Amino acid sequence: MKQIVQFFLIGLVLLTVTVVYDGFFTLREDQQAMITQFGAPVGEPKTAAGLHFKLPFVQHVNFFDKRTQIWDGDPNQIPTNDKTYVYLDVTARWRITDALKYMQAVKTEARAQSMLDDIIDGTVRDMVNKNNLIEIIRSSDWSLDTMSSTAVSHTGVAPKMGRDAISNQILDAAAKATPQYGIELLDVMFKRVNYIESVRLKVYDRMISERKRIAAEKRSTGEGKKAEILGKVERELKVILTEANRESLGIKGKADATATKIYGDAYSQDAEFYSFYKTLESYPNVIGANTSLILSSDSDLFRYLKKVDGKH
Repeated sequence: MKQIVQFFLIGLVLLTVTVVYDGFFTLREDQQAMITQFGAPVGEPKTAAGLHFKLPFVQHVNFFDKRTQIWDGDPNQIPTNDKTYVYLDVTARWRITDALKYMQAVKTEARAQSMLDDIIDGTVRDMVNKNNLIEIIRSSDWSLDTMSSTAVSHTGVAPKMGRDAISNQILDAAAKATPQYGIELLDVMFKRVNYIESVRLKVYDRMISERKRIAAEKRSTGEGKKAEILGKVERELKVILTEANRESLGIKGKADATATKIYGDAYSQDAEFYSFYKTLESYPNVIGANTSLILSSDSDLFRYLKKVDGKH
């Protein structure tokens, strides 16, 4: 009897240890769990962090990540609506919102990534096929004034939405297909957008031509401004010179008039002396070296030479 009690106590201790060891589980803040019994789900998903109970041995705990996860697709070359191939690298963020649906439809993260490949890649391809190249490469917050005319001239069509708006449309379309898998798609972003090599070379050539055209236009405008400025300067210079000449002639006229008046006043004070002085001034101009003159006795030039010590 004593041995039976001992065996019973030992069995009870083992059962207690087993229940404690396999009957309780801890859920972290970044985890959620789904309990299954013989493979079938039991109850609702466990999302609150802390200690939880399950039937030991009979029930199994399936842990799932509660954090936001990253989907990173493979880069692809996709044709646009205007028949131009563009190189796209797309990424997205997602999380598990319903552990029960996720476990029933997906089960593993690898399968979830594969399922998102099909949903997002297909949606991206459809949306890119419906839009022109300029819509893909243009950011939605750019205004047409800040964009290079090269981008517009490539397609001949002005952009309407832009890359960000297209990303939102892709998110709206793809997000409708993920709730059935217990997944919420948070956002879809273009990580890299680029031309393929053949298109890139054409775009570079077009950009070079466009910049040359703009440079020629700027030079032409500069030459026009230069001619306008030089013409204005020349007109102003002529006006200044004309005004200066007019003032100069006026000053000279006033000076000549003043000088004439002074000469007149001086002449009127002693007309005989003035006549004598002007006659003497004329001698060096009339009589030069080796010059012989024959003057009549009544010549004005000879008039003052005839007077010697006050007598004729």
